Amino acid sequence: MNFIQSNLAKCLVSVLLVVFSFSAKAESNSATGFINILQEAPWRIEGTNGQPLSATQVRLDRKWSGSRCQSVLVNLTHEPLRLGNIIFFDLARHGLKPETPIYGEGFQKLAQTGGTIAHPEAIGHYPDAKHYRIPEPDGWPTVYGLMTLDLGANQQVLLGFSSCKKFIGRISFTPESLRISVDPEGLELAPGETWPLEEFVALAGPDRNNLLDELATAIARNHPPLPLPALTNRVGWCTWYGVGGAGNQQIVSNTAAQFSRILPELRFIQIDEGYCPALGDWLEPFAKFGDMPATLAAIRAPGFLPGMWLAPFIAQPDSQVLAEHPDWFVKNAYNQPLDSSKIGFGGWSHGPWHVLDGTNPDAQKHLEEVFRTMREKWGVTYFKLDANYWGAIHGGKHFDPKATRVEAYRRGMAAILRGAGPGAVILGCNAPLWPSLGLVNAMRTGNDVDRSRNSFFSTARENFNRGWQNGRLWVNDPDCVLLAGKGKNHAELATNLWQLHATAIHAVGGLVLTGDRIENLQAPQIATLHKLIPPTGKSARFENSRFETGVTDLGDRQYLYAFNWSDTNADRAFQLPARSHLTDYWTDEDLGVQEGCYVVKDLPGESARLIVAQPVHSLR
Repeated sequence: MNFIQSNLAKCLVSVLLVVFSFSAKAESNSATGFINILQEAPWRIEGTNGQPLSATQVRLDRKWSGSRCQSVLVNLTHEPLRLGNIIFFDLARHGLKPETPIYGEGFQKLAQTGGTIAHPEAIGHYPDAKHYRIPEPDGWPTVYGLMTLDLGANQQVLLGFSSCKKFIGRISFTPESLRISVDPEGLELAPGETWPLEEFVALAGPDRNNLLDELATAIARNHPPLPLPALTNRVGWCTWYGVGGAGNQQIVSNTAAQFSRILPELRFIQIDEGYCPALGDWLEPFAKFGDMPATLAAIRAPGFLPGMWLAPFIAQPDSQVLAEHPDWFVKNAYNQPLDSSKIGFGGWSHGPWHVLDGTNPDAQKHLEEVFRTMREKWGVTYFKLDANYWGAIHGGKHFDPKATRVEAYRRGMAAILRGAGPGAVILGCNAPLWPSLGLVNAMRTGNDVDRSRNSFFSTARENFNRGWQNGRLWVNDPDCVLLAGKGKNHAELATNLWQLHATAIHAVGGLVLTGDRIENLQAPQIATLHKLIPPTGKSARFENSRFETGVTDLGDRQYLYAFNWSDTNADRAFQLPARSHLTDYWTDEDLGVQEGCYVVKDLPGESARLIVAQPVHSLR
């Protein structure tokens, strides 16, 4: 080829690339067009050195069935292949506008991502990459399990993984590029071996809520949810926000007796952290707490059921279980129990924590025995499992060298379920979200709450982003409802902030656990709790990600949620489905019969209003 021919060829290639880039950009402005581009994107498999393997070494078979894609990875060689990344779709030019709003899930429940494709923003305070130091492929911003894109003009895209049995699904992006991948964690694909991979879903449509419903349906096919607790089994009192780790036999016993008089609707009295001598030694007596059998008997006496907090996958350095059974724990490179602070966050108290290995049969037996003892001998039917993220920790070595961290966590959770037995309420907290699919029947969906404006605002947003999960994957737990006491730095909180917080809890429609000291609950707070119990069982569907107006439709009535997150008055409008009688839920004020568009006028700043709408025909 001469110089002129060579340059003509290069020019032709450049023109074709420009045409393709322009075409991709134009097509990606529509939701279905973007998905069409994504489906045609090439795949790539990388070794642990980050270099791509050739098509003669490995093959990824992708098979689409409607919106669902099932992929299978095959080793074509006679040698084992150690894998660093499995990229389903490598979209070098996604063509999305920089200002495209996004939402992405975290690996663990404390992380969420908002902002735009060009400028992502952490929603939670504990991002996966910064706080837990979970590596991101090529250093790209990464979300896990789910990403949504708002292309404007009623064009919504949902990219998600509808299974998480072995690998964690990842969506990594830059202002120009996007990759869909799973993390093989450096494991070997044996000669001729085939790996079925996680199911991927790509959806497009005008209504984001409907796309999330479709994802929930797809997830349920791969991970049938555990039986959901009845509405009456979703309410209780938790010791943590009233007394912290200082809960003891006297406080718990006295509180149970008093709640039996003022709020007998409660179902569970849950003992939180502070009842055992060391994290990990869950069944050992602790003189500072008092007599556990007597405490549990005091909870049952007025008709309540005992609940227990425990962090089943972790143990503090001076725990008995770690000293006696170091072989049960995830190992470091030197075959010593892994210090979690060396590769991520080491724990919030009594750290650095070590991690029980869910692939170790003896560790599984231990987990099963702990929960069986609490269920059969202690009579516990409600289990709050905290620090579950550590059960799926990265960077360690497992007893089963072929297991991923997702499999380690899921095997450990399976042992817990065997011990807890049927009918138990299993609440995941600080948990890896997608690895928990099908393994819990309740899930904390936001950060820990505290008595402050900022916490009420941020936890509401975190929980609303996950409203689609409630009743579909598990029952959402928005954390405790706090209605009394001093705020941070002993500051008094305005009445409107307490009401905004209570309205947000009602909008979640999941668990309702009061967290106040009982002596701080006066008649107004008790009246509010009465109105929160039982929960609706459904989460509000919001108009958009600003979460200003939402509706929970129960058929015979609708709950209308109006939020004003600004500091100035604002109107909030609702389209009533029928001619309806309206009542202010908290004050019982009669708002008359309304139809068409109903406007909540001059809603004060930093406040919320909850209105019940009952169609007139349902009142006859």
